Amino acid sequence: MNQGKYVFSQITEFLPQRVFDTIVEKYSGNHYVKHFTCWNQMLCMMFGQLGNCESLSSLVLCLEAHKSKAYHLGLGVGISKNNLAKANESRNWQIYSEFAYVLIAQARKCCLPDEVELSMEGNVYAFDSSVIDLCISVFWWAKFKKTKSAIKLHTLFDVKTAIPCFIHITEAAVHDVNAMDVLEYEKGSFYVFDRGYIDFKRLYRVHTEGAFFVTRAKDNFDCKRQKSQPCDRGKGVICDQIVLLAGYYAAKKYPDKIRRIKYHDAETNKTFVFITNNFELSALEIALLYKYRWRVELFFKWIKQHLKILTFWGTSENAVKTQVYIAIITYTLVAIAKSELKSPMSTYEILQILSLSLFDKTPVKELINKPYLQNFKEPLYNQLKIF
Repeated sequence: MNQGKYVFSQITEFLPQRVFDTIVEKYSGNHYVKHFTCWNQMLCMMFGQLGNCESLSSLVLCLEAHKSKAYHLGLGVGISKNNLAKANESRNWQIYSEFAYVLIAQARKCCLPDEVELSMEGNVYAFDSSVIDLCISVFWWAKFKKTKSAIKLHTLFDVKTAIPCFIHITEAAVHDVNAMDVLEYEKGSFYVFDRGYIDFKRLYRVHTEGAFFVTRAKDNFDCKRQKSQPCDRGKGVICDQIVLLAGYYAAKKYPDKIRRIKYHDAETNKTFVFITNNFELSALEIALLYKYRWRVELFFKWIKQHLKILTFWGTSENAVKTQVYIAIITYTLVAIAKSELKSPMSTYEILQILSLSLFDKTPVKELINKPYLQNFKEPLYNQLKIF
């Protein structure tokens, strides 16, 4: 990093601005814009994410206090609450959605896989959704219940690299299985679903496209056993069977064979029934695949705690989607910086450091690569020896 630059400017140098400008031109994002461009808007919103600002007013107040530094931060001129609010309301959210996927692709290439016990060659994805509550009197367009509004964040999470690969935002009333229709499945990859996603017509699409699914069977799962395979009961595998669906409509939607595995987890003292279309992996590996589905749950918990997606800085659907995708851009940017600078710190630790150092001029590499010295004890040379 160039010495003398603010930390925020050093972090945003990892953003491919030329790619972003191409996307903006595609959607005519800067049409009739004189000063406050889409790039300036995105950087201001990212500053709010990294600076942990609670509202649009607090974000603008902070930027106004450092108005003389706006040029060097890359924020441009004409920053005001009115300009930022209008930009979030009117500028197409697809600009930031498309740019988020550019960064996601970059992050998946440069980020090293996490330490996981999975040995299979294909990619492993966990797919799930999370509901974000909204006020019905303000966000009327996202009506969920009589007295409640909400949106649903459908996320395809890369388990090995800990990067969200696909984000789909809908109203909370949309059932989870409908989001499976917009997924594009990779041949040879594994997709782990919760049992709320069991729809045999959609699961058969996963099978016909050459991908593998792993999910839990519902309590009313009806099947006809075709073959039983040897299993190791000492390791918790109660049965490993090849079955066909017994229900008329279910068998019509999924006419091929399915593997059914019953597994007892000694740690939680719970018994699970898994179904999958993969017949090569061991039963324990299938159980382990489902165990890693919880990584997407942890991702939802993490971004809700450390990024601003629970309180929104705009009330329209366009403003909400813009803020969510810029939050994903911020997350992937920190992951890219962590990988490029070879930082041993976690993403959360880096965010904590950045939130207090955005206006510093210390090289970022020094900030996020210093050793943790909490348990280090200095020798007391002046202390008298009693014994």
